[in-house]
Amino acid sequence: MTTMLEVARRAGVSKATVSRVLSGNGYTSQETRDRVFQAIEESGYRPNLLARQLATKNTQTLGLVVTNTLYHGVYFSELLSHAARMTEDRGRQLILADGKHSAEEERQAIQYLLDLRCDGIIIYPRFLSVEEMDEIIEQHSQPIMVLNRKLRRHHRHCVYSDQQAAAAAVVDKLVEMGHTDIAFITGSADSPTGIERLAGYKQALVRHEIPLRDELIAHGKWTPACGAAGVSTLLGRGARFSALVASNDDMAIGAIKQLHQAGVSVPEQVSVVGFDDIALAPYVIPSLASVKMPVTEMIQETISRLITMVEEGEAGELPSFSGKLIRRDSLKRLLE
Repeated sequence: MTTMLEVARRAGVSKATVSRVLSGNGYTSQETRDRVFQAIEESGYRPNLLARQLATKNTQTLGLVVTNTLYHGVYFSELLSHAARMTEDRGRQLILADGKHSAEEERQAIQYLLDLRCDGIIIYPRFLSVEEMDEIIEQHSQPIMVLNRKLRRHHRHCVYSDQQAAAAAVVDKLVEMGHTDIAFITGSADSPTGIERLAGYKQALVRHEIPLRDELIAHGKWTPACGAAGVSTLLGRGARFSALVASNDDMAIGAIKQLHQAGVSVPEQVSVVGFDDIALAPYVIPSLASVKMPVTEMIQETISRLITMVEEGEAGELPSFSGKLIRRDSLKRLLE
């Protein structure tokens, strides 16, 4: 294995000079740096890539922090595949760090990527508060973008879609189609997205002067099994509803199955709407109406802005992103 001393001999410099070039600390002439890098390449010295990264202060890597509670879903698969492909298209490497189960562990994952000298970092937060993320951005020189959360102090460092408005718009559409008894299956209680979608449901009911009925709200945790359990809970309460909104498509699919098993026809007796418009949504029976969130566009904007910050230091104003209801067979106008 080639050593640093052999590199130094090949370049005609001291070992200390090679060390300075690799670390980027201390002055060395451009001619000397070029000789050292050439010697590294010719000798096959192992830290070749690292040497260039340290010297140029550019690693060509982007970091992504996501808590592992999101790994199992179709939504995360779509997010990660788009992020990886777009990062590759920009000639960079994507490094994933696990945010695990708490705000402190999300902080540790961010610090891990900072220690790896990632050029920029994307946070898809689950536990860190908006205030905490604003502080993290202020404390570090490396550009940091937050995905799917609206920041208060650093608007150009976040890309998000208004989940509350999207959920409210679904209820508006259902009311327009004659539905007033509208049930809702929530996401996880500690999920910002789940909280916002529930808030949108409640907001729209108030706007249409429809009484909020607790018996029409069931709590879920994003999985098909939770959707099925939510329907069992609603039916067990004797709740009457002509429409059901589930906080994601996985739960909506589980809900449809459970309604079928209970002898409730979709959409003839109950219309069902989900969120995220996953690839499976058009292929279930009946095909699932869903709110398509602009995941691809949001990730593209996030990576584009992050690289702009890395290379130029600033990024322009943010475009707006909003969900769109995709109407399919599970959604039907209520017959009077």
